[in-house]
Order: sequence, then C-alpha cells, then structure tokens
Amino acid sequence: MSNNEIKDLEKSLRKQVIQSAIKHYEVTHKAQQTRPFTPGEPIPYAGRVFDEREISNLIEATLDFWLTTGKFAASFEKGLAKFLGVSYCSLTNSGSSANLLAFMALTSSELGERSIKPGDEVITVAAAFPTTVAPILQYGAIPVFVDVTLPTYNIDCSQLAKALSSKTKAVMLAHTLGNPFNLEFVKEFCDQHQLWLVEDNCDALGSKYYYQGEWHYTGTFGHLGTSSFYPPHHITMGEGGAVYTHDFRLKRLVESFRDWGRDCWCPPGQDNTCQRRFARQYGELPYGYDHKYVYSHFGYNLKATDLQASIGCAQLEKLPEFILARQLNWQILRQGLVDLEDRFILPEATPNSTPSWFGFLLTIKENAGFTREQIVTFLECNGIQTRMLFAGNLLKHPCFDELRLTGKGYRVVDELRNTDLIMKQTFWVGIYPGLKPGMLDYILAKIREFCANNNPHGLRNP
Repeated sequence: MSNNEIKDLEKSLRKQVIQSAIKHYEVTHKAQQTRPFTPGEPIPYAGRVFDEREISNLIEATLDFWLTTGKFAASFEKGLAKFLGVSYCSLTNSGSSANLLAFMALTSSELGERSIKPGDEVITVAAAFPTTVAPILQYGAIPVFVDVTLPTYNIDCSQLAKALSSKTKAVMLAHTLGNPFNLEFVKEFCDQHQLWLVEDNCDALGSKYYYQGEWHYTGTFGHLGTSSFYPPHHITMGEGGAVYTHDFRLKRLVESFRDWGRDCWCPPGQDNTCQRRFARQYGELPYGYDHKYVYSHFGYNLKATDLQASIGCAQLEKLPEFILARQLNWQILRQGLVDLEDRFILPEATPNSTPSWFGFLLTIKENAGFTREQIVTFLECNGIQTRMLFAGNLLKHPCFDELRLTGKGYRVVDELRNTDLIMKQTFWVGIYPGLKPGMLDYILAKIREFCANNNPHGLRNP
C-alpha cells in the first residue's frame, strides 16, 4: 500500500472506532443521564457531566497513543489561560499537585531573598482541604492559622495583622466552596508587606471578583492560582490540575518542579528549543553537558497525560454553561430555605463577588432543635448525599497529633471559634450541573420535612 492509501485507511478506521464509541455512549451513559429522576433514588453531591465530545476526544487521544503530555495538553493549557485571562497555564496530574507546585516554586533560590525557606511562615486557615496546607508543612515552613467568618466561610481578614511576623513570606488560601475570599483586602495586605499570594482556586473555577473597577476571575489576583479537575469539580479530567500565573519566571519554576526539576524547558518529544543544548556550563558539570539532563531543582514528575487533557479540552467548552447551572442551582436552594434562617446559618456570597459555587453550605444553629448528625443521617437515608466542609478544623485531625504534642511546626492566631463551629455543625449538599429536574425540589422537601418534625417550638414550618 502507498503512504496515501495507508493514511486514508487509518482515517477511515479512526472514524469507525470513534463512531462506535459514541454509539456505546448513547446506549449506556446517555440513557442513564436522560432517565427521569424518581424520588428516593440517590442524589449525588457531585459527579461527571459529559457527552459524546469527551468520548470522541478520548478515543482520538487513545488512537494517537502519545500517552504523555502532548497536543491535547498544550491545547488545554492555552484554552484555560485564555478563559481566565492569564498569561501562562501549566497542566499537572491533580489539584493537590498544583498546590504543591505553586508552593514549591516559591522556594526556589532563583527568587533570592523572597524565596520561602524552612522556618518561614505562611498565613492560611484550618477550615480547609488538607492539600492547601500540606506543602507548607512538608517543606518545613510554618503555617499560621487564622479563623474564618460566617456566613462566607472565608478568612477573617481582621486577623491578618495579628498573624504577620518578621518571618511571614506568603498567604495561601482557598476560595471556600467557590465563594471568593476578600481579595481586595488580602491582595492589598500582601502587596503592602511584599508577601506572595497563592490562590487555591480548586473549588472556584469561574468565580469572579470586582476589584478596582473591573471583574476578574479568581485565581488571577495572586502570584499563582491553582485548579483541580477531579470528577466533583467544575470541569473534570478524572484526575488533573493546573497552575496559572501572569509571571513567566514563576511559570518556568512551576514547570521545572513539575518536570523532574530539570533546567530544560523543551516539551516532551522535542529537543534543543534553546539552540544551545550542548553549549553551556552548568554547575560543576562538564561544559556542554546535555541540557535535557541538567537539574536546577529537586523536583517531581507531576505531568498529566494527553488522555486526561483530551477530556479536559471538551469540558472546557462546557465551562460557561456549567458555571451558570451551579449558580442557578445554588440560588434555588438559597431561596427555598430562606424561611428556615431560625434553624440554619445560610451561606452568603462575599461582597463584590459572583461565585461559581461548588456546593450549598448549611450550619445548624445552636437552638435549631436537632444536630448535624441527625439531619445528615436523615438526608443520607433518603438518598441525598452530604459532605462536611472538608477537614472542618484541620488541627484536630490525626495528622496533627505529633505536632500538637510538641507544640511545634505551626502557629495559631487567637481562637479558631468559627472553625470549630464548622467542624461540629456544618455540612453541604450538591448543586452540580448533573442534577436532574426534580432533584432540588426533593432536597428542599426533605430538609423542610425534617425541620417540621424536629421543631423545638412545636410549630410546623410553612
């Protein structure tokens, strides 16, 4: 066969395989997705929302069999950077890895006096997911914990000044369940004291904040922002994450730590991008040592595969509609529970923000007439999945046992009163775009039924 005949055959076979995969999707996944909701069946707190576009992309990437980071990864990085309005985006294998890389980039000696060193302090909160804090501790820096405020569930900015010390080098915070923290206050605090700002944007992709007369996406205000593409998140690759920045130097550092710590910046499968691969002196290596095997940091291998990225490319096209669905679903629950404010602390958006919500938070008030355990058990028994606000208070977990006994390795500013309240009284339910018609009405009905049957005043709620 000639080369042209082989190409034509390959193209025909590829089309057949993709069409068969799409047909399989329609028979299996689509049938499940479009089946009407029956009250009492499980209502997930989150999940994958996809169609034939993700299937088609995944088969394309599979047939290419490049496997490691390639054309789909490059396309996704470019697409997400454009969506967010940032200069650079670096794809990685998870949101946790994204947080690790964002933090480790700031430890590079290339940053001079501003580099974070063991013993330096980083301000954060304990009402968080552990991988926002883990990189700080694992490196040997000191997390300084401050409390959060209700009903936004974000950092209490009034405690920032108390948390500041001569050792403070950075602030690393998440936008809780999609609700932006007070970016104006935190950014200006960091600018005033020359601190790095890392935004853990893993739960907030698509959230916006109004600052100095303009709306911008969260994750783009700090020096570095991070995302997660685990299935419950705003878009998914199954596993995956990203770090983004406006700063080319930080982008290079992130990718060095991501790619084994190497000094070379050639994409996989490419050589000699710098045109001086064998013509430089590095450290005490022989002159001309291959730049592809020169290491400027102690790094990792945290790249994503092109299989993951191919799914992400299709998901990225859907992101605007996903954001709108989350906002609408959140608003339906908020309006549907407004008359139960005597029982719950209902969530509120941070001023000057438009959240891309990750979930709907409820905190049981002291005199509600029931406990979190009771209402969560009731909802779960009726098929409604619930989740805690991640760690609640991270300091109370077994991973802190040894540090708590020694009193070393972290610092706490004042009492974490609201953090402890969240640990004991807060949970959330899902608002993700895959919720079917009728599911939100069922959630509202069951919450109201429970409250009516557990009324401390002996009155039924309207």
